[in-house]
Amino acid sequence: MLHITKKVIFLPFEKKMTEHNLKYRFRGTMRQLIVLVFITGIAMNLNSQTLELGGFIGTSYYLGELNPGLPYNQTQLAYGALARYNLNERWAIKMSYYKGKVKGSDETGGWVEGRDLNFKSVINDISLVAEFNFWKYFTGSKKNYFTPFLFGGVSFFTFEPQSFGGTALQPIGTEGQNIGFAGRSPYDQYSFAFPFGFGFKYSLSERLGITFEWGMRKTFTDYIDDISTTYYLQGSGIDPSDPGQILSDPTMNHDAYMQRGDSKTNDWYNYTGVTITYKFDLRSNKRCNNVSWK
Repeated sequence: MLHITKKVIFLPFEKKMTEHNLKYRFRGTMRQLIVLVFITGIAMNLNSQTLELGGFIGTSYYLGELNPGLPYNQTQLAYGALARYNLNERWAIKMSYYKGKVKGSDETGGWVEGRDLNFKSVINDISLVAEFNFWKYFTGSKKNYFTPFLFGGVSFFTFEPQSFGGTALQPIGTEGQNIGFAGRSPYDQYSFAFPFGFGFKYSLSERLGITFEWGMRKTFTDYIDDISTTYYLQGSGIDPSDPGQILSDPTMNHDAYMQRGDSKTNDWYNYTGVTITYKFDLRSNKRCNNVSWK
């Protein structure tokens, strides 16, 4: 005789709640990390000399299933704003907001034949990074007016993949997420990343500085392009009039569980461009006379 207990009844709910709590615990930890880094930067900046505010203009591209390794493939416009605290002539902390488009297609960069997938997305990126100048640098200096530099930090970003025709891909569950195929569920349209890169700073005048920067973002998601795992439909049974089904397998010649993407590798994206900043002094006139950077 089958005995049904409260434990059996509530076990699925307990499992779901545990996964839910772990998910929110991870998000909370990442928020605390960002706040900690930001507060640390402010604390270090109590003796800083200058603040620079400015704008960014450049390009963006992505690396993933629809562009595994071709830099600047289908490059798009990117722009944004930034604030840089110069701690001293070697170190700076920068917070930035960059917005850029990325896109990819099997026609121009995919590595799986007969797939015929494509996507486009806007990425909103908020980053907090530390910059290290190879040489002493100070905007407005007549002596230390240029330097190469490296940077690294943490980013939070949002994305919303669409087909080239403009159909939002995440809501239709192109890999069976909406029906729980193979235990899948809809993915979040936000994630975290590790930004890193290099650049070159040059002082244009006493107040203006120009910077060239190249920066990659190593993300924690494989769904910027809406592709990660396998097909979930039998190609011969796809209804061509159903956008959700046809966008999952445009060629209608794949079977369920055939390879659609590579879940072992996450997506990347890049911002490359130029920033122009205006310098504000954060020190008193008396301290200014004692500064030896110039």
